[in-house]
Amino acid sequence: MSNDTGGIDKPTPKAWFHVPEHGENSNVETRLASLEGYLTPNSRFFVRSHNPTPRIDASEWRLRIHGDGLSRALELDYAALRAMPQVAVTRAIECAGNARAFFAERYGQQAGGAQWHTGAIGVAEWSGVRLRDVLERAGITEAARDVLPVGLDEKGFARPLPVAKAMADDTLIALTMNGEQLPPDHGFPARLVVSGWLGAASIKWLGEIRVSTQALHTHWNTRDYTLAGPDYPAQPPADGIPITTMPVMSVIELDWNAELPAGEHTLRGRAFSGEGRVCRVEYAVNDAPWRDAHLETPNIPGAWVRWAFRWQATPGPHVVRIRATDENGHVQPESVPWNDHGCLYNAVIAHPVRVG
Repeated sequence: MSNDTGGIDKPTPKAWFHVPEHGENSNVETRLASLEGYLTPNSRFFVRSHNPTPRIDASEWRLRIHGDGLSRALELDYAALRAMPQVAVTRAIECAGNARAFFAERYGQQAGGAQWHTGAIGVAEWSGVRLRDVLERAGITEAARDVLPVGLDEKGFARPLPVAKAMADDTLIALTMNGEQLPPDHGFPARLVVSGWLGAASIKWLGEIRVSTQALHTHWNTRDYTLAGPDYPAQPPADGIPITTMPVMSVIELDWNAELPAGEHTLRGRAFSGEGRVCRVEYAVNDAPWRDAHLETPNIPGAWVRWAFRWQATPGPHVVRIRATDENGHVQPESVPWNDHGCLYNAVIAHPVRVG
């Protein structure tokens, strides 16, 4: 197994990952056709980082919690976090730029950033300490407004959360991933997991948490990870609308321009919504009408549901379309407006398949 991405710690063999075009050397997307089972193995989980994976010694690591929204400053080491009550949640993490490459197909020009197809999403069981428990230990006050987690990567990636989201039951400081110690690429020794929100909110390599009585702003919620462009009004100081919840989305477990032999196949995939449990997945092959795919179990809110359908494949080129609907009535659209950062592309995708 080789690693062609210098900023990533784990092996990234081509059998498991795609390196997105024009991506940084710390990004790889999961090859969805390689997945089996409900959870994404740590070894195959996509990696999106703005800086190379840092090496952190847990014995020297400290988490600093401070700010005018707290009664007292607090510093916790790794052992102290492990000694607090531990909880586990199964949740998806998806990059807001997932499927960005399709803006070029739809609009004839690339949106800035890594040109992901649909593999910048994964589901894992995360366990650790509720962020709320840590903030309450530091005496969070009624005047607290925003919470700013800061990473220990080279440039200190940071993106604020409103207090309500920080205090949610399923917002965690995660210490393990799928029952194992957090891998370096996924935030060791501690990371946030912010259910339903864009992956950029789930700060890796957590080193500091600032709690403020004022609204907080960083580059990553004012000049990136926003919906900015002709269809999106600016919300100063942001250049557009800061992204929070991820929309309903479906992915198919086939490589792009997949090739299959003629005959009957079971096509599979996954569907997710940050806004509620997915309750329906439909498929259409070529110009055929939409039909319901079978939804498998489990179907965990904030994670994904696996779906499947049988297809009698005849020789020639085909396109397969998938659309998901969540329990709140959100449906994948036929198109999405252009935005300058190439985020939240959740339109129905015509997936090409050639049958030989």
